[in-house]
Amino acid sequence: MVDMAVIELSRLQFALTALYHFLFVPLTLGLSFMLVIMESIYVMTGRPIWRTVTRFWAKLFGINFVLGVATGLTMEFEFGTNWSYFSHYVGDIFGAPLAIEGLMAFFLEATFVGLMFFGWDKLSKRQHLFTTFMVALGSNLSALWILVANGWMQHPVGSRFNSDTMRMEVTDFMAVLFNPVAQAKFVHTVSAGYVTASVFILGVSSWYLLKGKWVAVARRSFTVAAAFGLASSLSVVVLGDESGYALTDNQKMKLASLEAMWHTEPAPAGIAVFGIPSLEGRETRYEIKIPYVLGLISTRSLTGEVAGITELVAKAQVRIENGVQAYDAVEKLKVNRTDMAAREQFERHKLDLGYAMLLKRFVADPRTATPDQIVQAAWSTVPNVPVMFWVFRVMAGLGFFFIGFFLLAFYFSTVRRFDARWFLRAAVWIIPLPWLAAEFGWVLAEIGRQPWAIEGVLPTFLGASSLTVAQLWTTIIGFTLLYGTLAVIEVRLMLAAIRKGPLEHIDEPSDAAVAGHGYTPLPAE
Repeated sequence: MVDMAVIELSRLQFALTALYHFLFVPLTLGLSFMLVIMESIYVMTGRPIWRTVTRFWAKLFGINFVLGVATGLTMEFEFGTNWSYFSHYVGDIFGAPLAIEGLMAFFLEATFVGLMFFGWDKLSKRQHLFTTFMVALGSNLSALWILVANGWMQHPVGSRFNSDTMRMEVTDFMAVLFNPVAQAKFVHTVSAGYVTASVFILGVSSWYLLKGKWVAVARRSFTVAAAFGLASSLSVVVLGDESGYALTDNQKMKLASLEAMWHTEPAPAGIAVFGIPSLEGRETRYEIKIPYVLGLISTRSLTGEVAGITELVAKAQVRIENGVQAYDAVEKLKVNRTDMAAREQFERHKLDLGYAMLLKRFVADPRTATPDQIVQAAWSTVPNVPVMFWVFRVMAGLGFFFIGFFLLAFYFSTVRRFDARWFLRAAVWIIPLPWLAAEFGWVLAEIGRQPWAIEGVLPTFLGASSLTVAQLWTTIIGFTLLYGTLAVIEVRLMLAAIRKGPLEHIDEPSDAAVAGHGYTPLPAE
């Protein structure tokens, strides 16, 4: 039996740390490649205004980058401090992509970020553009390796349980790297980061245009953000659809839960646009569905079936019963590693060993579990359906909203209409929305795989360290105060930098300037 208060507090602490981290990461991902675009225009055209544009947004990137690093490092240490059994059990697999992220991506990013900020007058244009590109590449490679690790937690391929060491081990690293869940999560997450940066740049540029300040910088930034944001918002929706397709094969319970589909429907299944899921009644009240859509998204066919929660629970119950046989074999092998009958029994049932571990929440020895406890364990594989249902719909709704928003922005930038004040005001007000969508996406991904730390392999409640409630509350309060203070400092620094505006400002050229010597520096205001 386990102390669930300790488990829930451990989960809360890690969730809060991840929440702080994901406040900074999306903007870092998006801004890094937008800097590459802006500086590439500067290198190709040689126009000083684009140097000013790039340097201004690079300053805001730098402020955000610092806290992204600080919160990310804390998360990695927490695997050892708060999730020691998790680290012991799957560290040989999970630790590899995190180590590669640190050695390859983070150090690549950290090496070139200094050159990017301080090399403007010491490097040639192309050399400096190369450093900016390497910072962007490092940022996105960091996301890749982190999501490879997280994708393995969602869909543990390329690994096996070693009954001699009693730990999980890598059998095929390429399968871990090219895990379909990890790849779908990577492209979807990175695209969401690009949307976040585009909304941020568009919002700040709109504020400048409303105030009539730094108009030359604001118009160009607005144009780049509108085009980049439109492409990114379209890719988020398309790649989100691809993520849904990946769930059909690899995370059926997550798919059924976010749709609140309690029973398997005749193919092709419809998608619910509204409903009130009930955990007690195990039903969805007042449901409004669009026919066929879920079946088309998740199976790419009119005949593919989407499994319902009740049917998946029944399958989990069978796997728990098989897993008890694997658990029994493991216990026998602990006593006598040469017991060939036990080894043969383990090989027959080893794929279900993790399901037997679910019983440890209800009974110390899974082999002594009653039928009622097995049923309880099977239903524990269902995540929080109401949360999943509504979080997904808010996230998806925001995704489609951003497409419409960027279509309008792209239209205004194309016809050179930067005076639509209603749109400029709206652009400022919606700046927080992509962060909300990103956080909801993370909630959907992580709650959706509960009760598993490693899907089908290790339940979350078995992965935690032996900590006390007092210790956990102390660190939760400490981290909240620390990162809350740092977040306030970052926001104040960002706002101060935005109010100050570009370090160098070059206004729009007059006809005389174009005919004569090009851009003439003017005061910022």
